[in-house]
Amino acid sequence: MRPHFVPRALSTALSASALVLAVGALNEVAAQDAPTFSADVAPILFENCVRCHQPDGIGPMSLLSYQEARRYASRIRQKVESGEMPPWHLDKTVGIQAYKNDISLSARQIQTIVRWADAGAPEGDPSVLPPAPDIPDGRDFVLTGELGPPDFVIQSTPYTVQANAQDQWWSPNVSFEGVIDQPRYVRATEMKGSYPNGAKVLHHGHVTLSMVDEQGRRSSRPLGRQGVGKGGDLFPENTGMLIQPEGQVNWNLHYFPIAEVVEDEQAIAGVWLYPEGYVPEYETIGEQRFTADMGGDMPWAGDIVLPPHSVKVQQGVHVMDRPVMVSSFRPHMHMRGREQSVEAIYPDGRREMLGKVDNYSHFWQISYAFEDQVAPLLPKGTVLLITTVWDNTAANPINPDPRQWVVFGQRGVDEMSHVWLGMTYLTDEQFERLSAERTRMAAAEDGG
Repeated sequence: MRPHFVPRALSTALSASALVLAVGALNEVAAQDAPTFSADVAPILFENCVRCHQPDGIGPMSLLSYQEARRYASRIRQKVESGEMPPWHLDKTVGIQAYKNDISLSARQIQTIVRWADAGAPEGDPSVLPPAPDIPDGRDFVLTGELGPPDFVIQSTPYTVQANAQDQWWSPNVSFEGVIDQPRYVRATEMKGSYPNGAKVLHHGHVTLSMVDEQGRRSSRPLGRQGVGKGGDLFPENTGMLIQPEGQVNWNLHYFPIAEVVEDEQAIAGVWLYPEGYVPEYETIGEQRFTADMGGDMPWAGDIVLPPHSVKVQQGVHVMDRPVMVSSFRPHMHMRGREQSVEAIYPDGRREMLGKVDNYSHFWQISYAFEDQVAPLLPKGTVLLITTVWDNTAANPINPDPRQWVVFGQRGVDEMSHVWLGMTYLTDEQFERLSAERTRMAAAEDGG
């Protein structure tokens, strides 16, 4: 009997067909096993992304529905896998890693989104889609959901932000008369641009109360510090900021224009107070600025000079003249900013990195709020070492022109170098007691 031969061309064709069928079957199995939007991806987006990515948010697209998210699946994949979104620029290899407002995704969440996009972004069963979260549309303060309405609201005078222009600033002063009738302790503050377009053009800003206390001493306290991506400032439990009933409210607002005129923008700040007569155990002074420049007889940041095509490092040293608890840190640089860190050098010589941002973005002004049980406790004499790294090279993706010399200035194309620290100064007794509580907590966790 003659052997049965299959022509080589036909054999090849059959093999190719079998391969196609096999790959198709594997893809079908992979698609069946892939995460779906309804069951797996939507919960991640709803928890971490849609506060900005919703119709009235500052994000460039809404991600509240499958149809919207499906359209941007590959872009979502790229932003999430690169760590660019959600915006959390902290170096996770050094420093304290426990934060109240950590919106970064876990490795598992990132892989879920990557696998979903790679599988063609399947919708899954719509019946298991969780309900869309209740998102403030910008009319209300974010802290209202936790604290209720603020005890008082202050507002800047109007300013019209021109379209497609350079950075713009507005620094009006308004009276504080009649807002409160006695000294009060502040529990929380929050500042924002007006709804809807004011929030899109206000890059960052400050509102401070300049006041005189009963002893005739002049001081100022922040009634709101805003930045893109920064929420309100809720002070730790039993911690408050004392303000006086008379003074002047000073606004310092930095606007970054969009493609349309925003007429009569008025920034607003909400302030939550402790009850009348209540005196918290700890008194904070809110966020305070610490610079990474020479200071002394020089103008503030007058020594910032970045040559063309250069990477430059600068450090600032600040000695604590009394014990302090640090509740948060917020780096501030501009378009050439790359890294910034805060390190404590204790009186006994021990060094501790408190926090480091290694992927800074000028388009976000995030305040990293330590969990209460790990908020740094620094004894008197501790040195704070502030380190800034700028990248004025073509490798910096948002560098407008690496050929330019760059000096200090308010514009985004100029540079700055400071960090805002949430500061609560302590008495010696308070510091010793808090330190002892931390030691007991650590021993309990270790089973000692």
